[in-house]
Amino acid sequence: MQLIDKDLLSMQEVRELVEAAKEAQQELARMDQAQVDRIVRAIADAGVRNARRLAQMANEDTGFGIVDDKVIKNIFASRGVYEHIKDMKTIGEISRDDAKRLRTIAVPVGVIAGLIPSTNPTSTALYKAEIAIKAGNAIVFSPHPTALRCILETVKVIRQAVAEAGGNENLVSCITIPTMEATDNLMRHRDVAMILATGGSVALEDRAIAQKKSAAVMENAADQGAEMMITACPLCEYNLKKNTPADGRLPVYYFTELLAEALGVKE
Repeated sequence: MQLIDKDLLSMQEVRELVEAAKEAQQELARMDQAQVDRIVRAIADAGVRNARRLAQMANEDTGFGIVDDKVIKNIFASRGVYEHIKDMKTIGEISRDDAKRLRTIAVPVGVIAGLIPSTNPTSTALYKAEIAIKAGNAIVFSPHPTALRCILETVKVIRQAVAEAGGNENLVSCITIPTMEATDNLMRHRDVAMILATGGSVALEDRAIAQKKSAAVMENAADQGAEMMITACPLCEYNLKKNTPADGRLPVYYFTELLAEALGVKE
């Protein structure tokens, strides 16, 4: 009789997803701003087209919220976020000051781990995919188990949009066997450079892991010996200017709060 260990299967899946995401991100790193923007636009358009269907699924899966309200959130996370970030320079040299002999270079972090909650599963997946790819990164989602079906469907929509826009669909992927062990392994994986944590107490308990990842990103950038601002995502430049602590560590990004503040709206 063959025994199947769910935890082991989920951890193996994480390793495979991160490996595929790393390869996809390396392909993305060779694209220019226009090519990256085309992919992000495709995700936004797909999110709007599927906003109601995904909202209905999220409500059915979790029992949370009102479908019409979730439609609005999906559209905001798709079109609203896109409209805010579409003109941002996030690839290569993003600014130059010849007088100060200063060039600002956007540096992707690589592979991002994205935690998706049950409260806003579809909208969170949509905007995290957009901001990750906009900055030249790949993202692997760890879904809340109760919202697995609607999150996987959202990721399917995103992956199709990415492929149709000329990108590698593995830029966005999702754990299909959600376990605590899988999430822990995803966040601690050596090839995962940043964690986008959205959720409750479990996400907050993982803050220390996220801080260590962020500190490593800053240290690696400093090792390059270049004068640069690290732009890990389209909104990170804003966040760095506002929240970087004295010790230079990148803060943990809770993007629902950051996005709401950046756009001047109440969450």
